[in-house]
Amino acid sequence: MPITIEGQTYLNGNDVLARVPVTRQTLWRWRQEGKIPAGHRYRGKQVLFSPEEVEMIEAYANRLEAIEPATVRQLGLFRGTAPTRNGRVR
Repeated sequence: MPITIEGQTYLNGNDVLARVPVTRQTLWRWRQEGKIPAGHRYRGKQVLFSPEEVEMIEAYANRLEAIEPATVRQLGLFRGTAPTRNGRVR
């Protein structure tokens, strides 16, 4: 449930999780790793996020990244199609 403080609306972790399809552990790990905004501490314990921060979290959760060539080669190892050192496919 959003909280309004001095005219600014903030969302708590449950509100964010309702909008972003990740687990609570993932959300908190992303915060610790600096991948998403850390939020704001309210009354010494509750973490709140502004609507702008929630948009940043949603963007991070829904990002699409290209797979690097080295990763594609590694994926081939699982399919048995990775090239060997001489360039041949097994």
